[in-house]
Amino acid sequence: MKIAITYEDGMIFQHFGKSPNFLIGSVENNKVISAQVVSTEGSGHSLLIKFLKELNVDTVVCGGIGQGARDGLEAEGINVIAGQSGSADAALHFCANGDLKDNPAGKCNHHHGDSCSNHSCADHSCGSH
Repeated sequence: MKIAITYEDGMIFQHFGKSPNFLIGSVENNKVISAQVVSTEGSGHSLLIKFLKELNVDTVVCGGIGQGARDGLEAEGINVIAGQSGSADAALHFCANGDLKDNPAGKCNHHHGDSCSNHSCADHSCGSH
């Protein structure tokens, strides 16, 4: 199993679509066998889904995530565990053991309002406006 955790300075980055890096961990028999930090190279939102799929990621752990990104990941067979914070390394080990659960508090809903006043649609291709 491969787990990708949004990552910056050792911590879980709090916005999936703007994550500068992912901590990618390979897991066998509930144990982390390898881990490396991989740059997203500025990819955002929908490009991150393709990026993670190409890395054969099975599960994403993150802080906040919009419903469009969650739906896109799940459509590719990638499990989402949102609403997390703190140490990325600790989260990797907890996830490997099956001890992390998706938290509805991680739902980012600023992409689903009636206006674009809270963000610029030119920054990404959210597809919902």
